[in-house]
Amino acid sequence: MPPTKSQKSKTSKVSIKKKVTLKTNAKKKSKKKISRIPIAKSKASLKVDRPEKLFKLKAASLKITVSATGQQSFCLKNFLGQKVVLYFYPKDLTPGCTVEGQDFNSLYNKFKNSNTVILGVSRDTVSLHERFKEKYGFKFELLSDKDEKLCKAFDVIKLKKLYGREYLGVDRSTFVIDESGKIIQQWRGVKVKGHAKEVLEFIKAIG
Repeated sequence: MPPTKSQKSKTSKVSIKKKVTLKTNAKKKSKKKISRIPIAKSKASLKVDRPEKLFKLKAASLKITVSATGQQSFCLKNFLGQKVVLYFYPKDLTPGCTVEGQDFNSLYNKFKNSNTVILGVSRDTVSLHERFKEKYGFKFELLSDKDEKLCKAFDVIKLKKLYGREYLGVDRSTFVIDESGKIIQQWRGVKVKGHAKEVLEFIKAIG
């Protein structure tokens, strides 16, 4: 017996519903497949955060000479051809400065493999630097800037407050100087925790 008109319409409605369901399922599957495709990250897409305004080092600053540990004298001009991490800190043998020195020291070989020299600077004497370096086994040299020549050249002497008293002191700061003697990165008002690692990551990012 041939199907009636009502039966035909019901059959067509069912077939339309099946087609819509199949299309919807196919779309869901294709979306799932697309979401599973990993997106490759290229090195070129990595961004290096830099301050909007980098401090410009005067040419004369490259010739400033100060005393350093190991009976050496220091002059930035002597390090042209290498990258330099120059970090300024307030005082030898104090808790924060000790941790910062230890953190840089633990990464010393990694900096060295990236053609980068680490140098610490404070206003302490060479004799106190020697004690500090020997006590914690620092592999890098410490510079004595008693006359604040380097501190002033890098503008790290700032007005500070302690227990309501104002005084001029060293603002914990780090500078990365490239092979040509130009500052390419800076950190001011440094928080010690994780700082040395952040500096190393920057060095690796620029290659």
